[in-house]
Amino acid sequence: MAENREVEMDVSGPSQDGFQTQLQEQYLKTLEALEEGEIIEGKVVQVNGDTVFIDVGYKSEGKVKLEEFGDNPPRAGDIVKVVVVKKETASGDIVISKKKADERIFWKSVAVAFKDHVPVEGTIVKEVKGGFEVDLGHGLTGFLPASKADIQRVEKGDALIGVRGRFYLERLYADRKINIILNRRKLMEEEIEHRRNEFFQTVQIGDTVKGVVKSFTSFGAFIDLGGFDGLLHINDMSWGHVTRPKDFVRKGQEIELKVIRLDPEEKRINLSLKHFTPDPWNSFEEKYHVNDIVKGKVTKLTDYGAFIELEEGIEGLAHISEFSWVKKVRKPEDMLKPGDVVDCMILGYDIPAGKVSLGLKQVMPNPWDTIDQTYPVGTRLKRKIVKVTNAGAFIELEEGIDGFLHIDDYSWTQKIKNPSSVLHEGDEIEVIVLESNPEERNIRLGVKQLSEDPWKSFAKTYRVGSIVEGTVSNVTDFGVFVKVPGDIEGLIKKQDLVSDRSESYEDALKKYQSGMQVKAVVVDLNADRQKLGLSIRDLVQRQQREELSRFMQEDENESGYTLGDLLKAKDKGND
Repeated sequence: MAENREVEMDVSGPSQDGFQTQLQEQYLKTLEALEEGEIIEGKVVQVNGDTVFIDVGYKSEGKVKLEEFGDNPPRAGDIVKVVVVKKETASGDIVISKKKADERIFWKSVAVAFKDHVPVEGTIVKEVKGGFEVDLGHGLTGFLPASKADIQRVEKGDALIGVRGRFYLERLYADRKINIILNRRKLMEEEIEHRRNEFFQTVQIGDTVKGVVKSFTSFGAFIDLGGFDGLLHINDMSWGHVTRPKDFVRKGQEIELKVIRLDPEEKRINLSLKHFTPDPWNSFEEKYHVNDIVKGKVTKLTDYGAFIELEEGIEGLAHISEFSWVKKVRKPEDMLKPGDVVDCMILGYDIPAGKVSLGLKQVMPNPWDTIDQTYPVGTRLKRKIVKVTNAGAFIELEEGIDGFLHIDDYSWTQKIKNPSSVLHEGDEIEVIVLESNPEERNIRLGVKQLSEDPWKSFAKTYRVGSIVEGTVSNVTDFGVFVKVPGDIEGLIKKQDLVSDRSESYEDALKKYQSGMQVKAVVVDLNADRQKLGLSIRDLVQRQQREELSRFMQEDENESGYTLGDLLKAKDKGND
């Protein structure tokens, strides 16, 4: 601090000349003590218009323009610091400057701030290449690199223009002029870290805090709590189903939230909106019970089912297998869409896990329970084939309910090895219900049962020993198949083709071919087993016996003709 150079006058001097001499000597001493460029203190004695008169201990008062005081105009009696610009002009005045004193004082304070790592204040005034120019005051400016201007990346520089704040002096050097490099980001980070630490020290789980919605993600929203963030997870926005965070909060909105998790080590803060209201699961068993039928709203469809909201915060899953008693539902969207209000049954629940199992089909009657009444045995239907298998075909009786036609029940007489040769998907076919079993969920159908069993009809007309006429349908190495009335096939074994012992079985087989008309005797008949055995040999032998019997009768009428004569006659015929 400059010395106080007020002039003391000795008023007890003996004469006027002595007083003048003493005063002049004192003035010269004072003048010699002043140095141009020195900062000294002075007292404001008067403010007149735009001029401030300051007593600095000189013979005349120094004058300073009022504008040098900026926004803080002085008052008489104020002590101020000024710089001695010139000790004495030609007119004997002293020239002083408040502005230069302020600049020099400020510059010293900046140098101290740099040395002691203390922040200084300034205003960002314009954007320049690579960053911003900052007005530190008193004609001093600094450069603020864009990378050190803010915690967040600066997308638009004009957003910072006019911002007043504090800055660290990162570099300070003189190269023809004073160069100052500033850092705002580091100071902001330290301030934020201080506020964050203070938050963890003072805030507890369950406390209510205020924050501003900063940004959104697919899993929630980040909340600015004062330069540091807390997470409002999508699951903590509501006890109910949340699809879009933007449906509950909006960017820039100031909101109150509950603190539900604090992790000082990881510096994580979890916040909640839903915890302002009670957890609906706490009263679940007061409202809902297993087998209750309730209404719900479809909120989400997945490959395996549908999520249904019973009330805000209570959401259950209806598995795709619980959609329908009879329909083969492949995709939930084939039956439901989000927003649908449906009736469903509570099948089970797990309160600690927050799970409810729901059923849609249980609110409707199961058609299989009364299937034997809907399709009693003997019911004739005309329906479409929906699927052909190696064993037969599925026939759709109604949506979701199929009956099965086994290939053995297709024809009384045809032996079909490949069902697809006679049954085709999409074809309509007439069938009859043979069996309707609710317990096993099975309906057996038949085609051949639509008409009378030709085997039984054949058995009514023919017996063992009856002569039947038919057409050769197939010749094999073990015999000949013959199709008889009723489209039934009988077998004549090769040994039953030969009546003459001199003829071989193979030679006998060669006499027959498909399409030939033959007569044979029924030697074996079992309608239940669909078995028919025929014999030409027995037919020939019967005819021989009948001929013999006829001859015998003729012998009785004509004397002299005996059985021996008949045999001799046959022998001659054979010769």
